Amino acid sequence: MSDPTRPPGPKIIAVVNQKGGVGKTTTTINLGAALAELGFHVLLVDIDPQGNASTGLGIGREDRRLTTYDLLLDEADIQDVVQETDVEGLWITPATTDLSSADIEMIANEKRSYLLHDALRQRGIDKYEFDYVLIDCPPSLSLLTVNAMVAAHSVLVPLQSEFYALEGLSQLLLTVREIRQSANPDLRIEGIVMTMFDTRNNLSRQVEADARDNLGALVFKTIIPRNVRISEAPSFAVPVLDYDSKSKGSEAYRALAAEIVALQGQQQQRG
Repeated sequence: MSDPTRPPGPKIIAVVNQKGGVGKTTTTINLGAALAELGFHVLLVDIDPQGNASTGLGIGREDRRLTTYDLLLDEADIQDVVQETDVEGLWITPATTDLSSADIEMIANEKRSYLLHDALRQRGIDKYEFDYVLIDCPPSLSLLTVNAMVAAHSVLVPLQSEFYALEGLSQLLLTVREIRQSANPDLRIEGIVMTMFDTRNNLSRQVEADARDNLGALVFKTIIPRNVRISEAPSFAVPVLDYDSKSKGSEAYRALAAEIVALQGQQQQRG
């Protein structure tokens, strides 16, 4: 039962694709930075054992004393895990390779699918007044990813503009449907965003056309281009918006953020 004395919580979006190399972490970081640039308070939850989102936001290994692992498995206080980043308005719960064993360790817990859900609803999170929580998931449909879907209000799917891109999508959408039926009936698809799009490539245009034909309005209008600035930014441990604010990649993520904010406004009006 919800507590009427508590403020409304943040919009929680899980960024999911079981296929690696599709721009999932890149999208999480840069969408978070774009939302923060709009004045929102954003928390990025890194649940990928590779910890690339943490590295990409400049959180060194030595600075990850408490991580998402502690939040999930040791019931750490979220205030002890959340860290500020160098991006104003953007915070993170970092990850390390400790999360590699999390799936096995969670199996014995009867609330194994709800650990992240409960962690993100601790009273301690209220003080940050987050507007959005973005969960960077591992490239698999593991128990960690299931936790993200159970915790989230919606799922954002980065889809690489390449052959076979749509093949794995059916399994992901089936998993979303199963989560709806079993643990999170309100979970919905936030949208599918085309990534690594090459305007010079006929295949990219064909994949986009196929995605829009099959998925219709679920596919965001915004397309994330294949852009060298996006690729270079992680080596400097900053979002592309900080690395090259005027690049095509930065403009694309700003457009995606604006589309998501507008979509939420429409949903609130309907509600």
